[in-house]
Amino acid sequence: MKTRNIQFKDNKWNNIESDDNDTIDVLLVFTGINLLEKDNILSFLASTFKNAQIISCTTAGEINQTNVEDNSIICSAIHFEKTPIETVVDNLSNYKNSFEFGVNLGKKLNQENLTHIFMLSDGNLVNGDDLLTGLKSEIGTNIQITGGIAGDGDRFQKTFVGLNQDYKEGNVVLMGLYGNHIQVGTGNQAGWDVFGPEKTITNSKENFLHEIDGENALDMYKTYLGKYATELPASALLFPISIKTKDHDFYIVRTILSIDNENKIMKFAGNVPEGSTIRFMKSNFDRLVLAASEAGVEACEISGNKTTPDLAVIVSCVGRKLVLANRIEEEVEAAVESFPNTTNVIGFFSYGEISPQKEDHISYLHNQTITITTFSEHV
Repeated sequence: MKTRNIQFKDNKWNNIESDDNDTIDVLLVFTGINLLEKDNILSFLASTFKNAQIISCTTAGEINQTNVEDNSIICSAIHFEKTPIETVVDNLSNYKNSFEFGVNLGKKLNQENLTHIFMLSDGNLVNGDDLLTGLKSEIGTNIQITGGIAGDGDRFQKTFVGLNQDYKEGNVVLMGLYGNHIQVGTGNQAGWDVFGPEKTITNSKENFLHEIDGENALDMYKTYLGKYATELPASALLFPISIKTKDHDFYIVRTILSIDNENKIMKFAGNVPEGSTIRFMKSNFDRLVLAASEAGVEACEISGNKTTPDLAVIVSCVGRKLVLANRIEEEVEAAVESFPNTTNVIGFFSYGEISPQKEDHISYLHNQTITITTFSEHV
C-alpha cells in the first residue's frame, strides 16, 4: 500500500505531480464547500488521476498531518497492491427514508470477501443513524464500517458527497475493501465529563427529544446548565449528552443541533430513542485532547498487536473544533503522536462520526467524538 497527501491551498497544488499518478486506485478528497462549488476541482483531479475512484466530501475543516485547515482541499492518493476495492454511490431522493437507503446501499455492494466499509454521507438531508441501521441490517454487524458525515463549516445549510464527478446533496458513498491483505484499525474517544444522575428518555421521536423522566427535557437541560442557559443554543456545544439505549450497555455522545423554545423541543444530530438512559456532559479541554491520544493508540492496535499504519484517517466532530477553538491542533497532534513518522494522516471535521465500539465491535454513529481509522496492507 502506497499513499501520499496532496493539498490545494493559497490557490496552488502541493505534491500533486508524480510519475505514479496513473497507478492510484483511490483519491480521498476532503474540501471546504466554497472550493468545491467555485472551481471544477473534481474534473481536474479526474484528468490527473485517470484510473482512480475519487471519493469526496465537504467538511467543517480539513486535517493534513498535524495541521488543521479551513477552506482548503486535502487529498490522499492511495495505491493498493493486493486489496480489491469497490465503490458505490446513491442518493436519498431515490428512497422513502434513510433506513431504506441504507438497506439498498448494502445490496449494491458485493459482499463476498468483504473486509471493511469506509462510508461518507450527506450531513444535512440523511439521517445517519437510520442509514447505518439499514446498512447493517443488510450486510450484518460483523463487517465494520467507519467514516463520517459531511460538513458545511459552522453553517449547517448544505453538504456534498461525491464519487468521481457525481457530487450532490443527499449522496452517500461506500468503499468496500476486500480480502485478507488489508488490515484496518479503529479507535474512538469522546473525553467529555459526565455530571448529574442517570435519567430516562420518556418521550422522543427519532432525533427530537421531548421528555426526560416525565418532565420537559429542555426545561431540565436549562436547569442543569445554570448561567449557561441564557447563552443557548451556542452553549449547547459545551454541554452535549450521552445516551445508552436498551440494545447496548455503553454510552454514545449526542450533539444538540437546535432548540425550539416555543415548543420546548431539542433536536439532536443522532436518534435519541425512548427508554434510553441519558446523562448530561460538560467540556474539559484537557480531557478532550487526552481522548484524541487514546483514540490514536486504539487505532494502532489490531487483534491485540501494535501495527504500523500506512494511512490514518481522522474524523472529528465540528463541535470539538468549535469548543477547542485555537487549541484544536493539540487534539490532532495528540492523535498523530501515536503513529510512526511514516504514516500519512488525513481527515476532516464532520457533522457525525462512524466507528465501531470496542465493547461489541459494532459500528455506530457518534457525535462530539474523535474517530480514527488506520489502514495497512501486507502483501
